[in-house]
Amino acid sequence: MDISSGSSYPACALSNFAPHPFTLDGVAIASMEGFLQSLKFKNPDMQKHVCTLVGRAAKSKGQGKNWQRTGKLYWQGQEIDRFSDEYQQLLDRAFETMYTTNTSARKALLATANSSLEHSKGKKSPHDTILTRSEFCSRLVRLREQLKKAGDS
Repeated sequence: MDISSGSSYPACALSNFAPHPFTLDGVAIASMEGFLQSLKFKNPDMQKHVCTLVGRAAKSKGQGKNWQRTGKLYWQGQEIDRFSDEYQQLLDRAFETMYTTNTSARKALLATANSSLEHSKGKKSPHDTILTRSEFCSRLVRLREQLKKAGDS
């Protein structure tokens, strides 16, 4: 199953563009894309604003931010190295929070049953993107298994 906002359900609902609100560290987030793009902004107020965006509006807000040169991203005023374990833990927390607290996101993930998940539009290198295909899909598969074990299926 190829995850994309232009795909049919449930793949479209797994896209980071999908409007699945959740709260992380007291910050209201409208979509995973809003969260991911917000990490490119050092200013906490601008970051909170970007977290309110969904889909293409969120993506376009983060375009042109040259984080690749330094590898530095930010969350709540704290600098985070894109290539660190700390960053991976932040991604884990964000995905876990969204998929455990947002009913529509959880239902879409469980609706994939045992399908293989891929994201052909995504980039492979962490030097080119703040979330690689592998980082994205492996989290979804792991969360799907956790939800099944918890009896959410």
